[in-house]
Amino acid sequence: MMKLSHKFVKSIPEHIENGIIYISIDYSTVIHKCCCGCGNEVVTPLSPTDWMLIFDGETVSLYPSIGNWSFACQSHYWITNNEVEWAPKWTKKQIEYNRRKDEKNKKAYYKNKKR
Repeated sequence: MMKLSHKFVKSIPEHIENGIIYISIDYSTVIHKCCCGCGNEVVTPLSPTDWMLIFDGETVSLYPSIGNWSFACQSHYWITNNEVEWAPKWTKKQIEYNRRKDEKNKKAYYKNKKR
């Protein structure tokens, strides 16, 4: 299993290194290089409708899984306790369904938040 390290940073650095998860609490953002090795930078915004970060004092986990559907690699994995666990690839149908579901959930969340 691939092991990552993490760094809490004030702002996201210009140069992102492989194998490091950069976490900016100030900007509610986590960024890392795609774990497949393609070199793409994966940005995971932290919010009630995007990703949740868990820090247990030693390691970090991100929920839900990371699905890089916009990248050529279309890699899909979980980051749990600084370890990468590969998940099954999704079909185009699964990707589209979940994109629509995410959009619907975001709209509902922010609509209710305005009340």
